[in-house]
Amino acid sequence: MAPTPPTDAELDILIRARLASLGIDLDQLPAGTTADPETGSPGRDSVLASLRSFVRSTVGTLAAYQLPAPAGTDPAVARALSQQPAPMLYPSISTEWRN
Repeated sequence: MAPTPPTDAELDILIRARLASLGIDLDQLPAGTTADPETGSPGRDSVLASLRSFVRSTVGTLAAYQLPAPAGTDPAVARALSQQPAPMLYPSISTEWRN
């Protein structure tokens, strides 16, 4: 059974929570879809509509991406190989903070 896509209200909650964690408050924007004539700020509803469109079209595609396994790899092992971390230029920086 395929998962049901989120509703607009559910996506609004996700978007507002994610932006709030970054310190962005959409309630500072003017209400509605028309831009503020003095500042040019877009309307809150148009910003939410744009962000809902972005989440619906992009996040699923990014989540489904897997790094390709090297050529000739056994398909049974290929999925596990695609979950390996990407190589880093300076791995010592990354490993030190994980200890």
